[in-house]
Amino acid sequence: MATFDLTSLRAVVFDTDGVVTDTARVHAAAWKHVFDAFLRGRSAPFDIRADYLAHVDGRPRLDGVRTFLASRDISLPEGGPDDEPGAPTVRGLGLAKDALFVEQIEAHGVAAFPSTVVLLHELRRRGCRTGVVSASRHCRAVVQSAGLMHLFDVLVDGNDAAALGLPGKPEPALFLEAARRLELPAAQVAIVEDALPGVQAGHRGGFGAVVAVDRSGTQAAAMLAAGADAVVTDLADADVAGRVPVGRR
Repeated sequence: MATFDLTSLRAVVFDTDGVVTDTARVHAAAWKHVFDAFLRGRSAPFDIRADYLAHVDGRPRLDGVRTFLASRDISLPEGGPDDEPGAPTVRGLGLAKDALFVEQIEAHGVAAFPSTVVLLHELRRRGCRTGVVSASRHCRAVVQSAGLMHLFDVLVDGNDAAALGLPGKPEPALFLEAARRLELPAAQVAIVEDALPGVQAGHRGGFGAVVAVDRSGTQAAAMLAAGADAVVTDLADADVAGRVPVGRR
């Protein structure tokens, strides 16, 4: 059981994909489609669970391309923004994945995890502020598609990272920017993450609590080793304590 103790916490910042919205599987499927096409005749196919979790999950898109290819001892030129999607460059593969992800989201929409929505309502009912963070440039569109923008006070995404020159996870810069916009010190903010680089970022940033979501049930030990204070398989297993709900005495 994880408990958000609002006697010491004033805000909770959530990762997006896999924590707030059920889009991590869409990202993973898009990566597999792109990498398998590239790897054909070069290496074994992309493992949609093991490779995604180890090399791609939680990282900025181009970092994910570099990290995964390095795991297969493959090096590609960086390329440029004018590369064709699928071109044999870091940017070309990244552009192909991005196009496929957008296509799937536009075709099928975005679903939120019900337990996360319940937790968000409870936190806000008790006067706790909330934020949402993602390395993806599509974070705002994803959250809007899920109908959840009204549940967050701040949003920090890949567009902000590019504009402000913020390094991606496992560096804590995205989360620290969310705390800055909330006008709170990191020690008064909890982080909720489902990716190891994000857990590491929360720990490095000195946040008041780092709650990890291990939906696969396979990463709890690694998440605790990376700095998580608690690990749950779903946020239905998280509790809120320490502050009287707004309007109650």
